[in-house]
Amino acid sequence: MKKTGKKTFFIVVAFIAVFAVTSVMGIDKLFGDTRTTYVKGVDDIRLGIDIKGGVDVTFGPADDYDADKDQLASATEVIKTRLSSLGITDNEVYSDEKSDRIIVRFPWKVGETNFDPESAVKELGEMAELTFRKGTDTEKDEDGNDIPSGEIVIMGDDIASAKSAYIPDENGDPQYVVSLELNDSGKSKFGDATRELAGSSTPISIWMDNTMISAPTVNNAITDGKAQITGNFDLESSTKLANQINSGALPFKMETKSFKTISPTMGEGSLDAILLAALIAFIGIAFYMVFLYKLPGFVAVIALCGQVAGSIAAITGWFGFMNGSTLTIPGIAGIILAVGMGVDANIITGERIKEELRTGKSLDAAIKIAYKRAFSAILDGNITNVIIAVILMGAFGVPDSFFSKILNKTIFFAFGATAEGVVYSFGFTLLAGVVCNFIFGVFASRLMVTSLSKFKCFKNRKLYGGDEK
Repeated sequence: MKKTGKKTFFIVVAFIAVFAVTSVMGIDKLFGDTRTTYVKGVDDIRLGIDIKGGVDVTFGPADDYDADKDQLASATEVIKTRLSSLGITDNEVYSDEKSDRIIVRFPWKVGETNFDPESAVKELGEMAELTFRKGTDTEKDEDGNDIPSGEIVIMGDDIASAKSAYIPDENGDPQYVVSLELNDSGKSKFGDATRELAGSSTPISIWMDNTMISAPTVNNAITDGKAQITGNFDLESSTKLANQINSGALPFKMETKSFKTISPTMGEGSLDAILLAALIAFIGIAFYMVFLYKLPGFVAVIALCGQVAGSIAAITGWFGFMNGSTLTIPGIAGIILAVGMGVDANIITGERIKEELRTGKSLDAAIKIAYKRAFSAILDGNITNVIIAVILMGAFGVPDSFFSKILNKTIFFAFGATAEGVVYSFGFTLLAGVVCNFIFGVFASRLMVTSLSKFKCFKNRKLYGGDEK
C-alpha cells in the first residue's frame, strides 16, 4: 500500500469542501425562466408532513366489507390518480391487505394557506367513475374545468376484469399488454363501438372521473368481449393501467378510518428550533474536540463536516445509485445521533493516540496502532446502529421499500404495514450517517492525521496529546 504523503491532507480537504458545497448548494442552471437541476441541494429536500404540515389519512372499506388484495390495489390506483388530478404529486399511498387499509399522506404545498384538507380527503375516498368514450374531446363545466364529452361506450360495471399479460406480438416477440374481459352488459356495446371505429384514427379513450388514463386506437372489431390494449408497456405500467381499469368496478365504498392534519407553522417552528440547537451543539463540539485533542480534534471537525454533508446528500438523492428520502423531524434526530457516533469514533481514536504516545512509541507508530486498535470498538458500536436502522426501515417503511421486502418475508410477515413513515426517515438518516461516519470519521480522518504528521511543524507530540520527548 502506498504511503500517505503530505499532499493527501489537502486532497481530502478539497474533496470534502467540494462535496459539502455541492450537497448544500446543489448545481443548477437558469436559462430564462427555466431552471435545470443537475445536483440537488438543501432547497430541493422533500420535507415531511411533521415539518411542512399536511394530511395523514387512513381509508378502509365501509360496512365491514372484506376487500381482497386486487380490490385494494385497484382502490390504491384510484387514490393515486385523484391525487395527481388535484396537483398533489408529493405523496405516499400504499395499502395493507392484512388490515384492509389504505394509508395516504401528502404535505402542504409551500406557502399554501387556504387548502381544505377535509374536502380533499372526502374527494379521495369517494368512488371513482370509469368510462370508455369515443374520442378524446373535452368541454368546460360550470367551474371552468375540462370534462370528457365523448359518447360513452361502456362503464366500469361493464368490465369483468383487467389484468397485465405477457404475450407474443405479430412478429413473435414478447410484449406486455393489458387484457380486458367484458361481462354480458358490455360485450354488445363494445362490439358496436369497435366495429364503428375499427381502422379509424378515433380512439376509445379511458377516463377515471375527468382524467384520461389511456386512449388506445381500434384495429379490429371486438365482439367476443375479450380485448387487449397494446403499447410501450412494461410490467409496472401494464399492471398500473389494469388496476386503474379494475377500480372503476369496485364492489365496496371507502370510508375514512382515521384523519389528522398538521399545521405548517408548527412544523416549521420545530425545524427552526432543531436546526438552531444542532448548530450551537456542533460549534460547542468543535471547540471541545480541538481543545481536548488538539490536531486530531481539528481533523475530526473537518471529518464531521463531511459526515453531515454526506447525510444531506443521501436525503437529496445526490448519489446517482440511490433515491433521496423525505426529511422529517425524527430524520433530523437520526442525523444528530449519527454525528454523535462520529464524535465518539474520533474521541476513541484521539484517546488511543494519547495512550500509545504515553507508552513511548514514535508519532508515526502511535497513529498507525491507534487507528488500528480503535477500529474494532468503532465498528462494534456502529454495526449496532446499522442493525437498528435496518430494522426501523423494514418495520416502518412502505411495503415496496427494499428493507421492508426483505424483513417482511423473514421477520415481519405476521404484521401489516404501518403508518409511521417518520420513523422510516429516522432509520434512513441514521443508516446514512453511520456509513458516512466510516467514510469520513475513520478513513478520511486517518488519511488527514497521517498526512499532517509528515510535516515538520506538526511533528510535535503535544499536538496529539502526548509529551514532548
